[in-house]
Amino acid sequence: MEGKIRLCTLEDLTKLREISIETFSDTFALDNNPADLQEYLSNAYGLDELEKEMQNPESRFFFVYLTDELAGYLKLNTGIAQTETLAKNGLEVERIYIRKSFKRHGLGRQLIDYALELACKERRDSIWLGVWEKNVNALRFYRTFGFEKVGAHDFTVGKDKQTDLIMMKPLL
Repeated sequence: MEGKIRLCTLEDLTKLREISIETFSDTFALDNNPADLQEYLSNAYGLDELEKEMQNPESRFFFVYLTDELAGYLKLNTGIAQTETLAKNGLEVERIYIRKSFKRHGLGRQLIDYALELACKERRDSIWLGVWEKNVNALRFYRTFGFEKVGAHDFTVGKDKQTDLIMMKPLL
């Protein structure tokens, strides 16, 4: 069964915050100090921060629904909204977050396909993302789409500096 994807609006801000905290916590809580995790969640997913991100014309959020239930979301960045300046005409996939109960339903695949489709339609040179070096499943998943490691950057959770691998797929 395929999910339904739609662009988020400011009316979705509270839902976006809730699903961001839920999915990040479900995925990373066991691997992080609780105080560091709480600090990260408060800063990254505060209503003011998310509103600022949503109002940036070079960032887009998309919700994915399965059987009319919010299952996850995708965040894309272009231009100066990208977290790295490695791809001027690139599209960054900053987040693919899927709720625990909706994992293994093909929604991550559907969202990455959607991002690839948009990148091609917008004639982007490349599509790229950062993924935690210890997230073996995600690394394997992105490699199946042709993403390859091109670098790394720091990702800080509270006071804990972690390493995200930068993976890219050329499009043109």
